[in-house]
Amino acid sequence: MTDPVALGTAGVVLAATLAAATAGTRRVPPAAVAVVGAVYLVAVGAVGFAAAETAVRGVLPTVAFLVVVLVLADLADREGVFTWAAAATARRAGRSAGALLGRVVLLAAGVTALLSLDATVVLLTPVVLATAARMGLPARPHAVATGHLANSASLLLPVSNLTNLLAFSASGLSFLAFAGLMAGPWGAAVAVEYLVLRRLFRADLAVPVAAPVAEVPPAPRAALAVVGLTALGFGAASLAGLPPVWPAVAGVAVLAVRLARAGRLRAADVVTAADLPFALFVCGLAVVVQAVLGAGLEQGLARLLPDGEGLAELLAVAVVAAVLANVVNNLPATLALLPVAAAVGPGAVLAVLVGVNVGPNLTYAGSLANLLWRRALGAEAPSAARFGALGLATVPLTLLAATVALWLMVR
Repeated sequence: MTDPVALGTAGVVLAATLAAATAGTRRVPPAAVAVVGAVYLVAVGAVGFAAAETAVRGVLPTVAFLVVVLVLADLADREGVFTWAAAATARRAGRSAGALLGRVVLLAAGVTALLSLDATVVLLTPVVLATAARMGLPARPHAVATGHLANSASLLLPVSNLTNLLAFSASGLSFLAFAGLMAGPWGAAVAVEYLVLRRLFRADLAVPVAAPVAEVPPAPRAALAVVGLTALGFGAASLAGLPPVWPAVAGVAVLAVRLARAGRLRAADVVTAADLPFALFVCGLAVVVQAVLGAGLEQGLARLLPDGEGLAELLAVAVVAAVLANVVNNLPATLALLPVAAAVGPGAVLAVLVGVNVGPNLTYAGSLANLLWRRALGAEAPSAARFGALGLATVPLTLLAATVALWLMVR
């Protein structure tokens, strides 16, 4: 039964929380708004203490794993993994801007899948921009590729995105089963993004390379080996029935010891990389979304989402998820939709994931990754209208291709 007062109160707190996250100012920390808002909703009875505690306990393992992966990506960056990868990509592209775009798409897709979308937008994007400038090429196609692939190429593994971790918990699938089902949608999304971006930026890609990259720094073999073994460890842990956080912890430990012995890492650096305020933000947001769901939104979503896992049903779920992600951001959209989709089956859960990961390429507000990417580009970032126009050209086709591929994999 819908409680209009509780729904309105929780809706205002949710809007304030998302506004703080979108603004991203130090004066109004998003974590503070989310946590204070959650406490307020419990205090006024908009959500029960037991329900709030359950919501926090539900996301804590996911948040803890995210923290570890963020540290792993930062340590890999300190080892020079991203700088080397961008230089090697540019070297192989030779004098072709089109070849560079294709290799940047593959690089961004791989980094996103293995080290999360945050690594792509925060660590890889600046390196790609610098590489394009060094080669005398327009940066726009390659910058947009990293931004778009950070969202749409985060479909493959549970570790690729916080939304994936939430969906992974709700799906009941093993790590390898999740990856197996999402391999098709991931490949389809990457391919469509590349083909559409290549068409959209054909004028920029016709510019000849002024200064081909002739030298590549030495490969950080130890760091690459650790990252590769960590990725393999995710699958091995799944087979052994262990949480995937343990291989990530092992990878962090190895790289941290190496960097600390070389005098290139302090404890404060690890704390900064962990982004603990974001972890608090997610926990507070989980309580706020639980309040909105309990006040009647969950019933409304249950009536809205189709009950089935045929192609038409999965497409409908993906579209609803994509629209909701652009209205309220993909993280609260995921938290709101997963309980309803989980009652239908794992196919519906993964269709939600397609929508909340691909859909945000339509608006800056669609995901926090978009806001981080815009900050990384600074004055070079496209306007909201330009970003939306690029999204209109890519999102519908990518959403359709990824959902069809998911339907085929589920069958």
